[in-house]
Amino acid sequence: MKVLLVDDEELALARLRKLLAAYDDVIVVGEAGDGEQAIQAVAELRPDAVFLDIKMPGADGLEVVRSLGSRRPKIVFCTAFDEYAVEAFELHAVDYLLKPVTRARLAVCIEHLRRIPAAEWDVAVERIAGSAAGATRFLARYGAKYRVVGQREVEYFSFEEGLTALHTATGRFAMDPTLNVLESRLDPDQFFRISRGVIVRLDAVLEVAPLVGGYGEVRLRNGMCFPVSRRRFRNLLEKLEGRRTEPH
Repeated sequence: MKVLLVDDEELALARLRKLLAAYDDVIVVGEAGDGEQAIQAVAELRPDAVFLDIKMPGADGLEVVRSLGSRRPKIVFCTAFDEYAVEAFELHAVDYLLKPVTRARLAVCIEHLRRIPAAEWDVAVERIAGSAAGATRFLARYGAKYRVVGQREVEYFSFEEGLTALHTATGRFAMDPTLNVLESRLDPDQFFRISRGVIVRLDAVLEVAPLVGGYGEVRLRNGMCFPVSRRRFRNLLEKLEGRRTEPH
């Protein structure tokens, strides 16, 4: 079983590393010190399980899980705080360990991880991928590398030539999730699907214009213009009218 350790405290990493060394079938394939490093490490290392702290600089552990989509390893939260347990299990964590982790408690966790066959987990994670709504960071590819993109950097998502793309002010990046999966994960107060092929960030919208026949057009702050389907145009206007102005 390949595992990734994620914690911003070196002492916590060292302790967990030492405890896991007692298991011949557990291999620590990598470590990360914050949430964004964790998202990249999951994509590059493809661990079977992640031991994940919650309170970290940048993206916290809960945000990391929301960002993983359907390529999700088994998640074990490992934290000093018990108040996040309900939210952790809502994100389908396999276990929730309180620091300092004891040998006895870790043994129970490892046995739990072993009892979930990889094939069954793959099926389960496809089913639950859409439940991690409200993702605020996204894993995107450019060339052979990955980049973690914050929500406020996103201008829009599109489906082009059979590929999902994330667009920022500085470039276009490839993504694995389909627009349907993305739509289920995005915060509906921040993003809106204007057509089958485009999801826009609402704060990136500069102008909307009605067209003949009940259709509409959206112009983003970056100058891009997109048609809005008839059945979505009124909903878009309601979304924009109900939003509070946020600083850019």
